[in-house]
Order: sequence, then C-alpha cells, then structure tokens
Amino acid sequence: MYGHFRTTVRAGFVGLLTLTAPGPVLDETPHNTTESTLAETQAAAVTPLLTKALKDISGKEVLMLTVEYQPGGTDPVHRHNAHAFIYVLEGSIVMQVQGGPQVTLNPGQTFYEGPDDIHAVGRNASSTKPARFVVFFVKGAGSPPVVPVP
Repeated sequence: MYGHFRTTVRAGFVGLLTLTAPGPVLDETPHNTTESTLAETQAAAVTPLLTKALKDISGKEVLMLTVEYQPGGTDPVHRHNAHAFIYVLEGSIVMQVQGGPQVTLNPGQTFYEGPDDIHAVGRNASSTKPARFVVFFVKGAGSPPVVPVP
C-alpha cells in the first residue's frame, strides 16, 4: 500500500492515539481505522512502516515503525513479548529494561529488548526537543506489539 493514511489506535489503558504516515507505506495489512493495543502515551506519535510475515519462521512476523516522543514525552511501563530492536534517528532517548542499566541513546545508537524484558523506562531525554527512533519487532504473527504491565 502506498500513499497517506491515518490510523486511530485504541491504546488500552492510556487513551486514544492518532497515527499519521506522510509517505509510502509497505504493508500487507491495510491501515484504516483499527483497534490495537499499541499502548504508547499521547506524547508519542507512532507511524507503522512495514508488517511482513516471516514465511521461513512459522508463526512469526516483522513489524517496523517509527516513534516520535514530544519534548518530555514518556511511555508507561510495558513489555513487547517480542524481540525489539531500537535505532535512534534524532534527539536523545532514555531506555531501561527491568534489572538493566538506564541508558541515554543518541542518533545512530541502538537498544535491544527481549521477549521476557519489562520496559521500565522509555522517555525523551529532552524537555525542549522531540526525539524520533525506529523500532523493528520480530513477534508472533497477529500478536500485539505492546502489552501493558500492571
């Protein structure tokens, strides 16, 4: 699918989040108004880029998206039940999985979250500038990319 799309995602316990993609989108799934459990805060804009079944790995798929934190933006505590690979595009973000060190990442730096990790800290390091990063998930086909942690 190519072109512009606008998706409203129900973010479970967090509220509603509106996603907008400005350019081409490569995806096997149409992106119209849908329900999802992407539990990002309203301070984050999430843009899906690609969803692709991994035919040689039964039951798995890739989901690639960008996340933009507004200045001071944060995520609630959550998990992914997936392998999540993060690459910072602009700004600085602070990430931490439960039991691991808190790290500040700058453009070009990466972070990894495993399927058993609890994402304890995810936030923009700046209160004045936005931050943007790519997330590449390898997850169970059809499973939600973000799961709230009570």
